[in-house]
Amino acid sequence: MKDFLITYKGYMYWVVGVLIAVIILRFLTNLLHNWLLKKELEKFPEEQPKTVNLVKRILNALWVVLGLIGMSFIFVGENKYAIILKNIELVLYLGLMAVFTIVAAATTNMWFKTSIERKVKHNDDPTSLQFLRNVIVVVIYFLGIVLCLLAFPSMRGLAHTALGGAGVIALIAGVASQEALSNVIGGIFIISFKPFKIGDLIKVTDDMVGTVTDITLRHTIIRNFENKMIVIPNAIINKEKLINYDLGELKCCERIEIKIGFDSDVDVAKRIMQEECEAHPLLMDNRSFQEKKEGKPIAKTALIEMSEYCVTLRVWAWAHNFSDCFQLKIDVLETIKKRFKENNIERPSPNRTIIFQDKKTDLETT
Repeated sequence: MKDFLITYKGYMYWVVGVLIAVIILRFLTNLLHNWLLKKELEKFPEEQPKTVNLVKRILNALWVVLGLIGMSFIFVGENKYAIILKNIELVLYLGLMAVFTIVAAATTNMWFKTSIERKVKHNDDPTSLQFLRNVIVVVIYFLGIVLCLLAFPSMRGLAHTALGGAGVIALIAGVASQEALSNVIGGIFIISFKPFKIGDLIKVTDDMVGTVTDITLRHTIIRNFENKMIVIPNAIINKEKLINYDLGELKCCERIEIKIGFDSDVDVAKRIMQEECEAHPLLMDNRSFQEKKEGKPIAKTALIEMSEYCVTLRVWAWAHNFSDCFQLKIDVLETIKKRFKENNIERPSPNRTIIFQDKKTDLETT
């Protein structure tokens, strides 16, 4: 045993030294993590410390990997020391580059988020900043990956090509599909021509109506009235004919249509629809000066269609914005129904007259 200790004493010292170094580095990493966590919670109490926790895990894993590589010195000859040192340099470079990339992206993202919140607070348009934020974060991660590729001799050609101006386009075109590229270009068009911006209420289809919450390189996100997030690829939203309720004048007209039976009194039904609309507090007086002078009603009513078993009445009701229009419509429909029932205004029901012909009798008569 004594001979064993004497023979391998140097190796044992090395292992113990490596273990102590790993423990110290992990201890210092945890101290730094706790300090950064405290500072982040003080400055951003509502944010989840995902970046700080991720950096801690990466660094702790890095120290363990370096420790394991360091211990491999005792298993190889001196002629292999240079290879181990290169491996240590490579792992250290990759680990620190990963930490730097993540920290740079998180810092940039946080700066943009603060700037966007400041713009929203002052009622400014944050759409350009939101889009630029996504672009820059993607660029930071892209550069981080390229710099990591430079550490491998066999990958340096690809990295140099990617860093070139034309190389970036060629690389993206090579790895991305045509649809992905059209989404990116669509996002750039949205930011450039601004058919809508973050915070606008838009309607893409009957099932896709909501407030724009984010515009990324690939897609646009809207929050509908059920508080559900709808993710729409930019290429699709650029092709659709959408309605932006917040572009230009906010006032809008709600056309409320109701069908009644042929035997119902049309004049009474029109009067009820007009009175209920004009009694609603959200109704907007959109009459011109001449119309007011002529005494025309605020809510115009008309019979617009006659079918085989009913007539369709319409009332035009104006409100200051889309939300008021929607609320006015649902309120008025309920009160109109109640008054229709009180005044015997019947809802239409299709009637059919069926004539049975006795073919046998007809034949005998003939």
